[in-house]
Amino acid sequence: MKRLYPTKALHRVTEITPELLEAMGVRGLLLDVDDTLSSHGSQTPWPGAVEWAAEMTQKGFRLLILSNNTGKRVAPFAAQFGLPWLSRAAKPLPVGYLRGARRLGLPLCQCAAVGDQVFTDILGAGLCGMQSILLDPIDDNPERFPHRRRWEQSIRREIVARERTKARREGTKGGQE
Repeated sequence: MKRLYPTKALHRVTEITPELLEAMGVRGLLLDVDDTLSSHGSQTPWPGAVEWAAEMTQKGFRLLILSNNTGKRVAPFAAQFGLPWLSRAAKPLPVGYLRGARRLGLPLCQCAAVGDQVFTDILGAGLCGMQSILLDPIDDNPERFPHRRRWEQSIRREIVARERTKARREGTKGGQE
């Protein structure tokens, strides 16, 4: 069950900062496409995503697009970012994550998977011992994955509660020092 919980939960990919990654000990990101960097099936990146990726790369972070989609879908999308990519990753199986980390030239402990789905992106990272960042889906259409999204909602509620508890604890500690 622990493997279903991300290391961090954020709203959008553009909220991932160098400071956050440094605190996590992360040097490389394996990025999902649909509902993470663009709307589902779209070749148009989410506003600010291309600039965010360029800034992260400029600051020395290694980025790779990791998708279960075909190369026909992923290649032109990744080209807009100027990033390497791996298609047909078979997420949540660890094989795609392991290939991605190897392609980045980093150990698993220095990589994090970024995506919008608990049962693919986050679970796959957890299965191979990689950290993960769960994002809110750009287009949260519950009809696309009705059962999966329903199951994810209970996990997402628990994640939000954990984050709030952690923030309160850190706020209390900060006030006592």
